[in-house]
Amino acid sequence: MFHPRRTLRTLLLPLAAGLALTALPATSAHAASTLTNGGFEADGTGAATPGGWSEYGDTGASFTESGGHGGSYRLSHWASTAYKVETYQYLSGLSNGAYKLTAWVRSGGGQKSAYIALKNCGGAEQRTDLPVSASGWIRIVVPVNVTSNQCTISINSDANAGNWINVDDLTFTSGTSGTSIKGADISSLAKSEAKGGVYRNSSGTAGDPLAILKSSGMNYARLKVWVNPADGYNNKARVLATAKRVKAQGMKLLVDFHYSDFWADPGRQDKPAAWAGHSYSQLKTDVYNHTYDVLNALKAQGTTADMVQVGNEINGGMLWNEGSTSNWTQLAGLLNSGYDAVKAVNAGTTVALHLAKGGDLAGTRWWFDSARSGGVKFDVIGLSYYGYWHGTLADFQTTLDDAASRYGKPVFVAETAYPFRLDSEDSHENIIDTGAELVSGYPASVAGQTRWMNDVASIVEAVPNGRGLGIFYWEATWTAVNGNGWDPTDPSSGNAWENQALFGYDDRALSSTSWFRHR
Repeated sequence: MFHPRRTLRTLLLPLAAGLALTALPATSAHAASTLTNGGFEADGTGAATPGGWSEYGDTGASFTESGGHGGSYRLSHWASTAYKVETYQYLSGLSNGAYKLTAWVRSGGGQKSAYIALKNCGGAEQRTDLPVSASGWIRIVVPVNVTSNQCTISINSDANAGNWINVDDLTFTSGTSGTSIKGADISSLAKSEAKGGVYRNSSGTAGDPLAILKSSGMNYARLKVWVNPADGYNNKARVLATAKRVKAQGMKLLVDFHYSDFWADPGRQDKPAAWAGHSYSQLKTDVYNHTYDVLNALKAQGTTADMVQVGNEINGGMLWNEGSTSNWTQLAGLLNSGYDAVKAVNAGTTVALHLAKGGDLAGTRWWFDSARSGGVKFDVIGLSYYGYWHGTLADFQTTLDDAASRYGKPVFVAETAYPFRLDSEDSHENIIDTGAELVSGYPASVAGQTRWMNDVASIVEAVPNGRGLGIFYWEATWTAVNGNGWDPTDPSSGNAWENQALFGYDDRALSSTSWFRHR
């Protein structure tokens, strides 16, 4: 994560985000064991009721038109007045088991709700909201377990005048989807609590924030490690102490090595003071010894790391200048030194490489092509993706899917976040603090934060071949507490991120923590 001196900002206009709608009833209209006309090509432009499909509600708002994703036509929902419509297809004669619906979608946003659901399948209705993406198509999946030999595919809009969605290229096949990581970075927690920070559940009762987050569905914690930070936090000793709490909650642990005494990000990768002046050969030894030391101590206390990042947001490399991307041979040596140390402690620990290039296809390809050519060893790919900096959701999906297929590796979001308000609780200006900085369709509200996280999770879930592992939220517990600012060298520095935490200004867990329960 960048520190608060980031300057790159994407100026996007906000729209109101919709909330979930109770599904409209559907009656049996078409019986088949396979999906009919999933590409909406059967009827051409202007079909009031697409072949194989039925409609309910304000049926004039559901129609086909040109401009499909794969073919020539698509389904659209739109009207010049407020409308509520369902386009659905009933499937019967299904063999019971796991299925998933895949669809390509676009939405201009602003609806009370816009989603695709699988219902009447014998169990609970499963639904996925349509991400707000006015320009690029996004693939989503909806999994369901069919137990009644039937299922209804339901496309729903509860919309204001002028709101629109496009849906195309639906397939209904056997299989399942989901993500295994529902995580959050909690590196701020130890210092926050030491400085008087309090965390409450949604009812206002003070408690252990890890227990509160676990009760919302969090199952993985991320902790950064600095070598010798000025304030004594996020060092080996503090990480060991917090790791005990993480494992006591039954959560998994990701250890994020910055190889610095300070924030390491695309803008700076400063060597620790203790390693200053060291030769490249010595730096390789430093990386190995530091990585091994921290991880072996975690293992010795019974809190073995489940995943490790060798470097943090290493777009330009690490341990500058020796390990910059201007010298890939040396950077590869440093990264492999970290990899070897991880595996020497525990062969089963997953090693991730982490870039802040969530929507940058060309940049991600260049970096990992270079890493692969240089013989860099890694198990998974982590990307930071902040929608107000790193491109559209469609850009993000393209980059994530490509990384998974091009390198044959699982992928995950190492960092993402969204504001639930714009004003600051302390005297420090927030990094995102104006409406012009928001992602279109996602307001700075608890509902907007919830929608953002669920939509990003839907994109990770849809990575082909089950290679989308999940998400870490950044930074869930970094609330505004005097003394716990962004600069470890300055006790008076403020927090520029409290409006993007998962606890509100009243210290209560936000309802947006519900995103942890995303499939």
